Amino acid sequence: MKHGMKYSGWLICALTSAILFCSIYSDNLCANSFKKFLTHHKLEFGGWIHGGATLNPSQSGGFNGPVIFADQANRFQLNQFNLFMRRSVVSEGKTWDFGGRFDFMFGTDAIFTQAFGVPSFDVNDGTPLKRNEWDLNLCCDSTRTYGIALPQTYLEAYVPAGNGLNIKLGHFYTPTGFETVPAPDNFFYTRAYTLNVGEPFTHTGMLATYYVNPNWQIMGGPLTGSATGGWDAGWDRHLSNWSGLGGFTWTSDNQTTSFHLSGTYGETSARSSEIWGFYNIVFKHRITPKTLLVLHQVYGHAGGVLLNNLKYTNVIKDAEWFSALMHLYYDLTDNVSIGARGEWYRDEDGFRNPSPFRIAAATNVVNGIPVSYAGNLSTVTITPADYYSMTLGLNWKAAKTLKLTWNALKKLTIRPNIRYDRVDAYKTSAYRPFDGNKDQILFSLDFLLPF
Repeated sequence: MKHGMKYSGWLICALTSAILFCSIYSDNLCANSFKKFLTHHKLEFGGWIHGGATLNPSQSGGFNGPVIFADQANRFQLNQFNLFMRRSVVSEGKTWDFGGRFDFMFGTDAIFTQAFGVPSFDVNDGTPLKRNEWDLNLCCDSTRTYGIALPQTYLEAYVPAGNGLNIKLGHFYTPTGFETVPAPDNFFYTRAYTLNVGEPFTHTGMLATYYVNPNWQIMGGPLTGSATGGWDAGWDRHLSNWSGLGGFTWTSDNQTTSFHLSGTYGETSARSSEIWGFYNIVFKHRITPKTLLVLHQVYGHAGGVLLNNLKYTNVIKDAEWFSALMHLYYDLTDNVSIGARGEWYRDEDGFRNPSPFRIAAATNVVNGIPVSYAGNLSTVTITPADYYSMTLGLNWKAAKTLKLTWNALKKLTIRPNIRYDRVDAYKTSAYRPFDGNKDQILFSLDFLLPF
């Protein structure tokens, strides 16, 4: 099965790349009939390339501690080579409309957005589990860092009921939170701990969004296929376990202020009736036309989980995590913006934030023994702790500033960042996940090239 899925993954990559290349350079390489077909059926192909390097003066072990996405210390990483194919649906009107989307991602970020919602071991009793086979192990185990993810595959419909109902059915990115996985939707190279380990990345199920009026939007739907409360699910495991996703967004009349509340709730898995849920609040306010303030708060709960960390050994108890973030962005010019992000994240019971996360996420049970293709499992640590981070960054639309005329580079953005992290153990002995240190400073430079 795994070999077949590996071959299918490469076939999907080859076909999508060929179609995308054809759609971009169609004047010389593709028939006009194909272009007309795409236009007539409102099909769109696109994507982005994202990569960067992080300098960590205090790190010699290759990882930036519990920081993920830009988790590789002192080396370049191709984070995301993402291709998508979609047919967008209308957002208003009196006519039904149908579409969908498929995303393919290759890079070092793939492991963080795969359908890993069925972990190697049951979170409640430690029993080894069969993992999802949607996009795990498609390729590249030998590299320890690169992989393939299929983070979105869904059908979409616009239903002309009332003011308009949008329905997604399949596998899709979570609509909760502020930061997200796709690089073009984020200001900074690194992500906050809140996204990393406080919220889901993807869901499998259905999501309905209804526009009550220009100010109010509500959403909700059933989720399945996960052994972690509806988070990061696939298609072939724990389909009898159902959770729910719901929330709303309020936007002011002048569009300068919005308030979003959403979350998930349900039983942890098909094997456990313990509750797994979370909520998040996102408040956005445009102080001036050039200044945006974002406040974000998260609380999560997982009932009756088995804990093994520097404080607890084979202890079953409820686990909680919560966080508070502030983002502030300012447009210096049309081509240059600056941003700041501050965060406090508490993993109260040492359940959510292992370091290095990549090694823990790549764990599989082979012949009854847990192993990780990403590194040595004995190096992974976790404990109840408070995590603090401060990030400063700049987004420079280099291609526009330099007036580059080559089509392939017209959307190039360069993003230098500096980030400071510190951790304090919570009601337990000292914790030093940053290569033996309690803190670290990261200097990073990445590029983003949509196409």
